[in-house]
Amino acid sequence: MEVGCLEEGPDPRIFRAELGDSQQRPDTQQPPVSWTGHWCSRRCGCAALGALVLLAGASVGSWILGLYLWPAASQPIPGTLQDEEMTLSCSEAHGEEALVPSLPRTVSFRINTEDFLLEVQVRSRPGWLLVCCEGWSSALGAQVCRSLGHLRLTHHKGVNLSDIKLNSSQEFAQLSPRLGGLPEERWQPRDSCTSGQIVSLKCSECGARPLASRIVGGQAVAPGRWPWQASVALGSRHTCGGSVLAPRWVVTAAHCMHSFRLSRLSSWRVHTGLVSHSMVRPHQGAMVEKIIPHPLYSAQSHDYDVALLRLRTPLNFSDTVGAVCLPAKEQDFPRGSKCWVSGWGHTDPSHTHSSDTLQDTVVPLLSAQLCNSSCMYSGALTPRMLCAGYLNGRADACQGDSGGPLVCPDGGTWRLVGVVSWGQGCAEPKHPGVYAKVAEFLDWIHDTAWVH
Repeated sequence: MEVGCLEEGPDPRIFRAELGDSQQRPDTQQPPVSWTGHWCSRRCGCAALGALVLLAGASVGSWILGLYLWPAASQPIPGTLQDEEMTLSCSEAHGEEALVPSLPRTVSFRINTEDFLLEVQVRSRPGWLLVCCEGWSSALGAQVCRSLGHLRLTHHKGVNLSDIKLNSSQEFAQLSPRLGGLPEERWQPRDSCTSGQIVSLKCSECGARPLASRIVGGQAVAPGRWPWQASVALGSRHTCGGSVLAPRWVVTAAHCMHSFRLSRLSSWRVHTGLVSHSMVRPHQGAMVEKIIPHPLYSAQSHDYDVALLRLRTPLNFSDTVGAVCLPAKEQDFPRGSKCWVSGWGHTDPSHTHSSDTLQDTVVPLLSAQLCNSSCMYSGALTPRMLCAGYLNGRADACQGDSGGPLVCPDGGTWRLVGVVSWGQGCAEPKHPGVYAKVAEFLDWIHDTAWVH
C-alpha cells in the first residue's frame, strides 16, 4: 500500500466501449484504465493511521482498520450487511437516492392465466374484483397491458357471467363515468354487473422461456434459455447485444448506435434465436428499418443510454425467439435481487478473448447510493442508471455486451430491468457494471412504439 492519500478517485467518466475490440471503440471513449479500486483503501488506510496517532489506542485503531480494510476477496452475499459495511467504509455517498419506502399502489391489475379474466385490486379493499364491461374500452385495455409490462393489447372482449363458474362471495368493480378524482375513486365496487358481462383481456406475450432448462465469470448458454437475446451486427460483425420487445421492436444501448451513426442503415442486422456466432451466414438476420436513440442521450455521461430498433420485417416467435416483459408500472426490484446478464462480449477482464457462444451469469442488484459512493463511482450514476455485480468483481458484463439484457425473475415472468451500458474495466473490485434503468424509460418506449 502506497503512503499518501488521494483526494479524488479515478475519473467516473471512463466508460467501456463494449463494441467488440479496440478497433471498434469510438474516439470519444477511452479504454478501461488499470485502476484496481484500491485508491479508497489507501485513503482509508491514512484515516486509520491518523486515528491511531490521535487516539493512541491500539484497540480503536484495529477497529478502524478492520472496518476500512475489509477484504474484498471474500465472496459477497447480495443484499446483506456487506453492502452496509462497504457504504460505511466510504467517506461519503453521492446522488439523490433517498431510502424512503414507497407507498403501495392504489390500484393494481392482474390477468387470470387460465381464462384471461381481468381483475383489479383497490387499496381500500383487500380482495381482487372482476371488472364489469360498463365503461370499458380498448384504450383502457392498452393502458392496463402497459402497466403490466406488455408492449401492447392483443385482444379483449366481454364474457357472460352465466358462462363461468364464480364463488358466491365474488365481487366486481365498475369504472365510474367521471374521469376526475383519485385512481381508486374511479373503481366502484359492485355485487354484480348490470350488463351481465365482465372483461377478458389478452396482452402481447412476453417473459416466458419455453425451452428454459461468456460474460466474465459466466457460463455457456443452451438454445432457448434467453429467447429475447439479440445480437446487433454491423455487416456480419457482432457489435452489441439487444433485447426483443415485440416482433418488430428491439431495445439496445444508444451508445452502440451513436458510435456508428455514420454507418448506412442497410448495413445493420439483428440476429435472434442465436447461441453461436459461427452459425451466422452473410445477409442473414432481420434488417433494421429505423434507429431511434433516446433524444436526451448524452455521449459524455451515457445518461439516457437506450435506443429502439424497428425491424423491416417482424420476427417469427418460436421456442427460441420471444419477447421479454418490461417492468410493471411502479414495480421495484430491491437491492440484492438476483438477476441475469447475458452476451457475447469478452470473457476475461484483459479483453483478450471474445466468446463465440452466448454467455450468462447471475449478478445481484446494488443500491444506487452504494454505487455512487466515493469508493465506487463517486456520483457518476444518474437516476436513469442502476448497477449490479459483486463488490469483489467476481462476474460482470464486458466489452461486446453493451445493449444486452439484465433480466430479473418476477414469479414465472422475466422482466427487462437494465440495458448493459458502462463500467470501469470488467469485473474490477468495487466497480460493478452500470445499466440503463429500463423503468425510467417505459413511457418513452410505449410512446415511440405507438407512434411508429
